[in-house]
Amino acid sequence: METGIHISIKAEELFHIGGFPVTNGVLLSFLILLLLGGGALLLRRKLALIPGMLQNLAEWVLEGILSIMDGILGSRYQSERYLPLIATLFLIVLFSNWFGLLPGVGSIVFHGEETSPLFRAPSSDLNFTLALALITVITVNILGVVAIGAGSHIKKFLNFRSPLAFFTGILEFISECARIISFSFRLFGNIFAGEVLLTVVSFLLPYVVPVPFFFLEVFVGFIQAFIFAMLALVFTGMAVQEHQHS
Repeated sequence: METGIHISIKAEELFHIGGFPVTNGVLLSFLILLLLGGGALLLRRKLALIPGMLQNLAEWVLEGILSIMDGILGSRYQSERYLPLIATLFLIVLFSNWFGLLPGVGSIVFHGEETSPLFRAPSSDLNFTLALALITVITVNILGVVAIGAGSHIKKFLNFRSPLAFFTGILEFISECARIISFSFRLFGNIFAGEVLLTVVSFLLPYVVPVPFFFLEVFVGFIQAFIFAMLALVFTGMAVQEHQHS
């Protein structure tokens, strides 16, 4: 019996490019990438010594982000050095969360081998959140190697000075793996649960009732992006500043 509700825990394949399957989550993430990239190029071309309203807003946001990073990393030099990573993660997660709330996402269908929604919030696809978590953790470790050297960084995980140091290294490695799981499942669980909630409420009580839930999901999307970026910032700070305690 048709209920009108379409809920799938995994992203649906739309078509293939070569041997690569393109899902509705991948399609929307590609559009978000184009939007962010195009917006960055446009802002770069519009930079001026006397800033306009948009440039003032961008500078105010960047200054706020740098101030938060200063409190964790301890210096403006370090904050400016790692700003591209943290700001990029924040924007990617934020737009991936919010685009799932736009009209048409989930309701516009694609008629291929099977009828599936054309767009899906990337953050509600576990493949996306897992890939983003892997990239983040690997990047943080690479930054740690660059900052303190490969030998000092590897000693966090392989230290044979004593049985206790060796056991501590194993725990550090397990902690790195746990970060990947924590990053990916926290983001996926919150965004997917929000989509399910909005879908069910909109079906059972349409029009007015879903509006408060919509604004709640806007807020949740922002908070999840902020948490993801802040955790990446804390882990980066731990990786690049460890030489101070060695």
